[in-house]
Formats: sequence, structure tokens, C-alpha cells
Amino acid sequence: MSPFLHRAAAGLALATAATLALVPAAAATAAPANAAPANAAPAAKPAAEASAALKAGNQSAKPKAETVTTPDGRTFIADAQGRALQLRGFNAGKWQTDRVTADDVAAMADQGFNFLRLIVQWEYFEPTQGDYDEAYFDYVESVLEAADREGVHVMIDMHQDVFGPAFGHGGIPEWATRTDGLPYEMDPSNWFNDYFQPAVMRAFTHLYEDADLRAAQEQLWVTLATKLEGHESLLGYDLFNEPFGEFLEGEELVTASGRIEATQLSDMYERVIGAIRTVDDDAWLFVEPTVLVGYGVPTQLRSFDDPRDGEPKIGYAPHFYNTGVEEGGDWPGDDGFVENYEAAISAYPTANGIPTIVGEWGVPNSRTPGNAALVAAQLDSMERFATGWAMFYWCRSASGGYCALDADGTAAPGNEPAFGPYARAISGTPGAEHFDAATGTYTLSYSAAAGPSEIWMPSATYATAPKITAVGGKAHYDAKKQTLRITAKPGAAVAVTVTR
Repeated sequence: MSPFLHRAAAGLALATAATLALVPAAAATAAPANAAPANAAPAAKPAAEASAALKAGNQSAKPKAETVTTPDGRTFIADAQGRALQLRGFNAGKWQTDRVTADDVAAMADQGFNFLRLIVQWEYFEPTQGDYDEAYFDYVESVLEAADREGVHVMIDMHQDVFGPAFGHGGIPEWATRTDGLPYEMDPSNWFNDYFQPAVMRAFTHLYEDADLRAAQEQLWVTLATKLEGHESLLGYDLFNEPFGEFLEGEELVTASGRIEATQLSDMYERVIGAIRTVDDDAWLFVEPTVLVGYGVPTQLRSFDDPRDGEPKIGYAPHFYNTGVEEGGDWPGDDGFVENYEAAISAYPTANGIPTIVGEWGVPNSRTPGNAALVAAQLDSMERFATGWAMFYWCRSASGGYCALDADGTAAPGNEPAFGPYARAISGTPGAEHFDAATGTYTLSYSAAAGPSEIWMPSATYATAPKITAVGGKAHYDAKKQTLRITAKPGAAVAVTVTR
């Protein structure tokens, strides 16, 4: 296969290979690497009240981790009260000109979001080998301090796109980039093609295989985890964004991806997990597959042991993008993309009993009819297999560019379903949940345990007091806090319906 591969060509090649492997194929890859967001810093809004889950954690020592697993195999992260958490929020902080502020975190919380995937990059932590930039560490810690106050859970994402700055992108520092003199030519028409350049692929091989680079990567994680450990808002770490690697002679894309996942990438994750656990026994550690899972190709990552004391805290953090939409198209709605993705994504976390948090998803312009339909379809899908997600990207724009917000800081047209009600913490075993943005109807079912369940009820959806039915439980609605609490006897089957 030619190393110079457009995403459309990649989709065709994958469709052929996946068909041969009896795996359904659909088109999805990663969000643009270097397209800077428009007007990325939103104006400050009143700080949101911290969630009950995070407040509870602030009042006493954090208990050992617990999870909640449903009969259909979904695993939820549990909060300090043992409730099943649902995490919803945004990616932010990718560009040097777009650092996350306390006002950003407060604005997210003010709109009901309880999750931030904070993008960080090795090149900024350690621009010169062995010389850490303390100011960048301080910046990351300042975001966590804001999240501590606002009740927002933070996933630290160690980000890379096309390896790093040596190739005109971001991530791994130039001093850790080794190419053996192989060629590299940037494709200005499609950044994703740059991954297939010989120099880029060889740089991944050296990162995975060279002992000194392994040691430097592990030391960075130890240093970072040591500095950040103890923040109540720190959910955990996404260990490596959108990983890739080097093809063997004559190897096609699906086979190469599976081999890299099962060997070099799994080996790297095991090393990094072990390094972090020497200093932090509490953070969740999330592994990512290659982006090919979005084509309907199941991951070949191995299972991972967690050396911490107590229940393992390993999670799965795939991405959810559609190639045709990324390249400027309007989603046709009949390409099988969502169905194939959902089928491919579920087997690994279910088999390993680990939570799935979709680390990135979204569309470059939600204002077109097809893309608005895609946003709604993806949300419906994630209700079935995921226990959290982070939309790409927290910024404002009047015209798109992956900015989830309109120019005024509210949901961009077409993104409204992502800003709707959801159960932030469920006391018991979750059942089904759904929000119909067109009608404003929200439904939730679960089997109750002791303690209240907490549902976010945004005033943007319910400008007047909503009609609430809680079969099997009692409803307590607080319009000022935009919160619906449900209490029920343990074991009760609870069915909540909310309408305008």
C-alpha cells in the first residue's frame, strides 16, 4: 500500500480489508490536527455549584475505587457515594494560544458539564531533554485547582498528532524524534496523510523500542503524576492520543494496526501503567486504540493488569469521527457508520469489564442538516455503549471549525442535543436513558440503591418548570440549581419521564 494515503482512499482500502476479515467497515478518523479554533476563550460566567459527587470526595478521604456494571455489560465509574457517574464535557487546551482558564472551567460547569479532557503535550513539559518547564506544570495544576472548585472531573490527555513538532504538528518533542534519515514531505491538503510518511512511522518505532526514550517517557509520567496526585478533580490520564506506528514490508493497514496494538502499543501501555502506579495508586488510566476502530475494525489491544491495591482502574477511551464529514461533507445518514462503529467498539470494554469514555467526537460544522443529524445519532449511540464523552472542542465560533459553542457561548446550532439533560450520578444500576431534543422529552430507568440520583435539567431546555413523572421514586426538582434529584427505596425499579 502506498504510504501516501488520503482518508477517502484509506476508507476504501479498509473497506476491502475489513470485508475480507468479515468485519463491517465505515469511515472515521481524527479531528484536524492544526486547525486553530476561532475565539477559543469564552467570557466568564457565574461559577457553577460543584457536583455532589465531587463535593463528597472533598469532605473525606477518597475511598477505594468502585464501579457499577449493568446487565448488558456497561461499566460505570462510581463516585465517592458509590453512584454510577456519567461524564459529559469537552476537549480543551490543545493550542499554545488556547490555554484553559478558570473562567473556562466555570463556564463548562455553569452549563451542566462535569468533565474536561485537558489536552497536554510532552513537547511543552520537556522542551529540552531532562529540563522540565515548571511553568507548564503549574498551568496544568491551575486547571485542576479550578476544576476542584467547580466539581469538574479532569482527564489529562497526553496528546500527539503526527508524532510532534519535528513534522509540523504537536506532541512528542524534537529531541525524542528519530527518523534514521527517512524522508518526510508534509501533505498540505490532508494532515492525516502525514502519518504514512516513512520518517513519521520510523519515529513511532523508536519511541516504542529505544530504551532511553522509553525511560524518558516513563519519567515524564512519574513526574507529572507526582505533581498532580491528590487533586479531587483528577479523574485520571489518557496515556497516548491516537497512536500509530510503522508498517512492515507488504503489510496493509488493518493488519498493521492490529499488530501495532497487540505488540508495541500494548507494551508501551503496560510500561506507562507500571510507572504511574509507583506514585499514584488512585487515578484512572485510559488506553486508546488506533483510529481504525472508527472504521468498524475492532481493536487488538491486550488486556491490562493494574498493579494498584484494590479494584483495577483501567478504562477505554476511543474516538468517534466520520471521515466524510471531517473532509467537509454533510452526513448522508445511510452509510452504516454509527452502527458499524458501535458494533466494533463494544467488545473490548465488555470483555475486560472496563468503562468506555469517548475521548473525542464531534463535527466541524453542526449547522448543516446531515451533520446535525449525525450529532444526534452519535449521542443516541453513546447512550448505549459509553459512560462518558468529551466533545471536540471547547471554543466559540459563528461558523463551525469544530467549535461546540456558538458565538454567544451557548450550544452551536445542531449541537443542542449534547447540551441537554443527563443523569450525572445514578444511585443504583443504570438502565436506559434518552433525550429527544426536538420534543424536550427525557427518560431514565434504573434499579435503585440507597441515596439520591442526580439529573442535570438545563434551563436552556426547560425554560419553565418541566412535567416530571417518577414511577418507583420521588422527584425533588430545584429550578435554581437546574437539578432533579430522585430518591427511592433500594431495589425499586425507577422510571423517570420529563417533558416540557
